[in-house]
Amino acid sequence: MSIEQTVAREARRHHVLIAVFCGGALGTLARAASSSTFSHAPDRWPWATLAVNVVGTLLLGWWSTRLMRSPDVDPRLRPFLATGICGGLTTFSTLQIELVLMLDAHAYALATGYAATTIVLGLVAIVAGQQAAHAHHRRQRRSGRR
Repeated sequence: MSIEQTVAREARRHHVLIAVFCGGALGTLARAASSSTFSHAPDRWPWATLAVNVVGTLLLGWWSTRLMRSPDVDPRLRPFLATGICGGLTTFSTLQIELVLMLDAHAYALATGYAATTIVLGLVAIVAGQQAAHAHHRRQRRSGRR
């Protein structure tokens, strides 16, 4: 491999890392805004975390499916949207700390329900996002658009 090829490859890799960083910053800011706006006590349902996790997973299903069907898309877009925004928006660590706080508050049923609801709604959301993207692609194909 020539020096020019190596430099070009490294530049592309850095562009992808910058895209992930920028998307992650946006997703994290959205999650932080949601968490600070809708705070809750350890014995209450954490609606903000559930909402950002479900919305982020829905978007991940949509974007990853749509971008897989778009070969002419900028190669930085998928890492920006999927890894960056969705990765920054969704939060496994906050889910875990909320579960620990619920258990510390002896809210065992709440913790169990929250964990189960998060997993089930996450699965439903990713499938819904994928199915919506497939349906959108079929409509575009029928109408002659890409």
